[in-house]
Amino acid sequence: MSATGHTLPKSERLSGQKATGTLLREGRYVTSGCLRICYREGESVSRIMVSVPKKLFKRAVRRNLLKRRIRESYRLQKEILERPLDILFIYTSPEVLPSETIFKAVGEGLKLAAAGR
Repeated sequence: MSATGHTLPKSERLSGQKATGTLLREGRYVTSGCLRICYREGESVSRIMVSVPKKLFKRAVRRNLLKRRIRESYRLQKEILERPLDILFIYTSPEVLPSETIFKAVGEGLKLAAAGR
């Protein structure tokens, strides 16, 4: 069904108030294209969370579309990270951008986070 190493299991999704609060409190921020990325050192495996503000997109269909695009872009490029990180992707563009643009923004953001900037 999917290539080995290119999956996004439940264990790689960041959830829970404690983990989210710690990330927002202690994380560092970088901006990459249409995304603002908050990251911090993880424990054993990289975990992600995706946010598309309701203020920008009132319709859930569009918010969910953008979340799927971001998660898929991360899934295909997660090998960029050498060490485990907890990452929050926040979509900031007021328009729905194509998958290719989001793919590039996620890749650039992962490189910045991996470098620790």
